[in-house]
Amino acid sequence: MPEPSWLDALNKEQKLAVQHKADPLLILAGAGSGKTRVVTTRIAYLVKQLGFQPYSILALTFTNKAAAEMRERVAQLVPEADGVMIRTFHSFGAWLLRRNGAPLGLKSSFTIYDDDDTLGLLKTLFEKLPRNELKLIARNISRAKDDCLSPEDNLEHISADPEFPIYYARYEERLREIGNADFGDLIYQSKRLLEENNAIRQRIQQRFRVVLVDEYQDSNRAQFHLLQQLVSKDTWLCVVGDDDQSIYRFRGAEVENILNFQDHFPSTKVIKLEENYRSTGHILAVASHVVSHNEGRLGKNLWTRKEEGIKPKLVYLADQNEEARFCSQILQDGNYSNTAILYRTNAQSRIFEKIFRGNNIPYRLVGTVSFYSREEVKDSLAYLGFLSNPADEVAFRRIINKPARGIGAVSLKKILSSNGTTILTSDLTPALEMAEGFLKGKAAKGVKALNKVLSKLRAALGSDENLGIFLKDLVVDTGLLDHYKEQDRVENTQRVNNLEELVSAASDYPATAEGLAEFLELIELDQASLAEEETDINRVTLITMHNTKGLEFDRVIISGLEEGLFPRGSQNDDEDEIEEERRLFYVSITRARKELFLTSCRRRMLYGRSDEAFPSRFLDELPADHIEVEGAVPTAKIESDYPPGSRLYHEDYGVGEVVSNVENGGHLVIMVRFESGQSMTFLPEFNGYQLEKLGDEW
Repeated sequence: MPEPSWLDALNKEQKLAVQHKADPLLILAGAGSGKTRVVTTRIAYLVKQLGFQPYSILALTFTNKAAAEMRERVAQLVPEADGVMIRTFHSFGAWLLRRNGAPLGLKSSFTIYDDDDTLGLLKTLFEKLPRNELKLIARNISRAKDDCLSPEDNLEHISADPEFPIYYARYEERLREIGNADFGDLIYQSKRLLEENNAIRQRIQQRFRVVLVDEYQDSNRAQFHLLQQLVSKDTWLCVVGDDDQSIYRFRGAEVENILNFQDHFPSTKVIKLEENYRSTGHILAVASHVVSHNEGRLGKNLWTRKEEGIKPKLVYLADQNEEARFCSQILQDGNYSNTAILYRTNAQSRIFEKIFRGNNIPYRLVGTVSFYSREEVKDSLAYLGFLSNPADEVAFRRIINKPARGIGAVSLKKILSSNGTTILTSDLTPALEMAEGFLKGKAAKGVKALNKVLSKLRAALGSDENLGIFLKDLVVDTGLLDHYKEQDRVENTQRVNNLEELVSAASDYPATAEGLAEFLELIELDQASLAEEETDINRVTLITMHNTKGLEFDRVIISGLEEGLFPRGSQNDDEDEIEEERRLFYVSITRARKELFLTSCRRRMLYGRSDEAFPSRFLDELPADHIEVEGAVPTAKIESDYPPGSRLYHEDYGVGEVVSNVENGGHLVIMVRFESGQSMTFLPEFNGYQLEKLGDEW
């Protein structure tokens, strides 16, 4: 049979991958190397040229969008391949369990529990546990299932709580009694089903003679074990992925799955797709050079037939305000829709939003809501709004029981009607104070505590401090900080970062009634202008590094390249974490087609304080002949009596560890990360007397 014309569009390596026969195949597909084309063309080739029945081919991926795209592309190449099963891992698990789940006690009509359902079931089992603890238990149960662990297994790395195995076991027992499955079960129980039932496993293996997995670097342990059960010695197995783009460790992804693939599946053929169709030569050189510093990788080098292009530019700036203004200057050409600004954490979007609105630059936020629309930010602003205008009933309703103070709907109704004696239309403060007299129990205690906090905050307005310091005290005294710290712990979010950024935003204003009103007014005006811009399709993209995977832009600006911010948490020097952060840098760089800018600030405001910032270690790994540098380059790290890793004690901040040393203006500057999580900079020449050295070396 003559070769179909669609093979002509493939390069040599792509064609080898498409036409590979029976042995296990690992396709290492570099960024922009045509991965999806290869996967879909291989499916078409198996059906059209090698005679495989579509019914016998299973392709697994990670998102419904990717699965739909694969189905569409395969159908365009070979319409008769319509019967190929292309699903996400979880969709396949649901399909398998509905047809074969009887040995596990699952009927075909079982319900799939989402996070809320899981939380609800845990609540019925452990009524006395607070909601946040139940959320943490639910999250840990999900993690355990992703690791293919039962309640009887060692779960210490999942949770240090000795009660957790008991919670997990009771939850599983009840879930089985009900006859339903949660999201984690779709993989975990599918693996169990095939592992424990030879007849079902053999039947499924005979059905699916070909198994393909896309984005294999994103697979977790449970998905790997399920794949092992799907594959026999006669299965044509092919996985496609890029070890250099494994950036979802926090979701349970195991880069070892792709690194060790050849060990688990003997006789594996490895084909590397290294020709990039997206980026120019200089950009690819920077990306390859940076990621080559990782030890945990299989190794490949991207190249392109395109021109070398414009050299990426590394720009050193004074602070985050200058960083945002620099981006505004670049965008003066009006090419918004082809530009993306990348950052490590969502909190960094705030200053870009502010500066861009001031310069009439339209933007869109990807993967999150506008900074001032985030729950924790709106909670803080509600307190400020009520302090500014005590007649603001909307703000009052938001703060009255946030965090929870035992003030329910009935108590709130009594407060708002002054216990039935008056309909309030102006100042709600007297009603709140009166409520201490007619409310009972928890509600009375809650109102008393709130009154005390509000009284303290009113007294602090008009001080010599700025509004940022005032707001910092507010989030502490009201309990918002502890509330969102707990949410971050339970849900692995970064809400406290947003509170810190809000404090920084408020630091530009005085802690007076006038300053407070001005700050709130500016936010309202900014939000109004943002709503008007939503219809403009020509907008610059503001996006976290993680959310850019799979996207590409003509022009990319990677911001905030400073130690502690990117790589994050670098004071711990956990090499696995550093390697993942470096892969994230690689992914970010390879989003750019034509232009790449990298920015690093010498100072950055955090929690209302402007502290010295130090260039990311990754900037030392850039190839000098492929980049241009602009701005004053901070001096390199130097040897000192305070080497990184040294432990210190400060009377005000406690025990800390030296993160880095730099020379600035002829003076040694050290950055210290304290156990509280706070980072501070010191000049030992002048304030070394405040630091007590700890450890044997002293």
